[in-house]
Amino acid sequence: MKVRKWFALPLVLALIFLSFGSLAQAAAVKAITIYLDGRPIQSDVAPYILPKVDITMVPIRVVSEGLGASVDWSAKTKTATITQAGSKIQMTSGQKYATVNGSRVSLDASVETKSGRVTVPLRFVGESLGLTVNWDGTARTITLVSGSGSADPDAGSGGNAGGGSDNGAGGDPSSGSGAGGDNGTGGVPSNPGSGSGGSNGGNAGGGVTGLRGAWISSVYNLDWPSTASYGDRSLQQNEFASMLDRLKGMGMNAVFLQVRPAGDALYKSNLVPWSKVLTGMQGVDPGYDPLAVLIEEAHKRGMEFHAWFNPFRANVDAKTDKLASNHVAVQHPDWIVASGTQLYINPGIPEARQHIIDVVMEVVSQYDIDGVHLDDYFYPSGGVFSDDATFALYNPKSILLKADWRRDNINTFVQKLGAAIHKAKPKVSFGISPFGVWRNVAKDPTGSDTKAGVTAYDNMYADVRTWIRQGWVDYVAPQIYWSLSFSTARYDKLVDWWSNEVAGTSVKLYVGHAPYKLGTTETGWQSSDEIINQLRYNAQNGRVQGDLFFSARHLLTNTLGVGQALQKYYQP
Repeated sequence: MKVRKWFALPLVLALIFLSFGSLAQAAAVKAITIYLDGRPIQSDVAPYILPKVDITMVPIRVVSEGLGASVDWSAKTKTATITQAGSKIQMTSGQKYATVNGSRVSLDASVETKSGRVTVPLRFVGESLGLTVNWDGTARTITLVSGSGSADPDAGSGGNAGGGSDNGAGGDPSSGSGAGGDNGTGGVPSNPGSGSGGSNGGNAGGGVTGLRGAWISSVYNLDWPSTASYGDRSLQQNEFASMLDRLKGMGMNAVFLQVRPAGDALYKSNLVPWSKVLTGMQGVDPGYDPLAVLIEEAHKRGMEFHAWFNPFRANVDAKTDKLASNHVAVQHPDWIVASGTQLYINPGIPEARQHIIDVVMEVVSQYDIDGVHLDDYFYPSGGVFSDDATFALYNPKSILLKADWRRDNINTFVQKLGAAIHKAKPKVSFGISPFGVWRNVAKDPTGSDTKAGVTAYDNMYADVRTWIRQGWVDYVAPQIYWSLSFSTARYDKLVDWWSNEVAGTSVKLYVGHAPYKLGTTETGWQSSDEIINQLRYNAQNGRVQGDLFFSARHLLTNTLGVGQALQKYYQP
């Protein structure tokens, strides 16, 4: 017995040591932080990762307070119901599936209770609400982006697909769900590009002509430049050159670089400040002119360079304390409207519209660009946009309905900008990438056979049909970010609709594609064949003269083998 006691003592001490060691190790692991559009989301209980499936779980309170969704928890059925502007998600503890607007979606992890808290899988919920979800494993940071998609995605480039986030990244048009993210499905720390790639498209693309472009998002340093390159000219240039080489290798012959991510500039400007994405602080000179260098790099490779502007977005959040003194929100606060989590330049103020035209023309006149490209940042697609006073003050045509007045504001802007560009440099193309659905047939008999919860005409006040018929733009590139099998807004039906819109006009039709959705749970995006089949459909259509892909990083991460698929299609 004494021997056993003597033996047991060091064993107990060892166990205590190991326990404290484990606790110390756990304490040393950095807590996961969450940001929505650059704004930190607070959680009274730290998010945690389910190790076997690499899924990040967060308290359901984060979804309600941080993401602004309505949540309901039934302790009796152990079911969580999450709703936001037409999108409805239901998950039941222990079930391996959820329902999103009535459709069943497989799950690796569902709602669960831990230490008395109800927790949900963040990536699944975020993407179902139309957010792009990014994971930085080194910093243990989750970045949720509601703004293109976008997209800009950027999220800014994508448009709000439903009633969810403003100008998101093009998810389910009836619900705002399905924004892609770059880590596939499941938990935030998942391996990018996991899954099978399909047949890679065969060789049907041999001899494919026309524009083949990639959007390059600079907002939040999404595609270029990296945060590691802050203030490093050489590294920034090398990153861009490498990106161009890889994109060209996939068959791209054009790039669309976001040169105005948030009312600022990736070039030397007399009107707006240097962008934060170059140095980490807005208004700081990076020591060179990035735009001049990048244009040269593109042209050296025989690739077109299009300057992409977010026209009316003033800032990606509602704060102004870190903006440069010459930022529009600081110099002209009377032009600014806060909507959702972002700041917008009010399109109803003539001087504000002219300011944006002047900013664009500064680039047109000083740089050897091939085109000016605008995304769908006109009016936000949802939420409150307070412009009653502007409507009363700036309405020389005495337009009765505010919706018609808003569309007239955008029409005036598009017309004047197009005329200025073509007068200064007739060979510079001018195009716009609107949300993929102009109007639903239920709302307008001449609209598309879709059931989108958001449309370009009714929610973003973008009267694209008028732009086309008046010849104010050289091309339109609608963001048709849904699959050939997505019944609510089928890709082929939308391509046919837009083809009919440009028929008999001088306006070209390019189509915006969504490789960022590959590997997500949205219908049709489980193989890179979806992208290739869309390209084949365009080739048969006859009126589609080009394709754009959102965004560069989703091509370069080669999700589901999309890079090889495009290379084989374009260069068999």
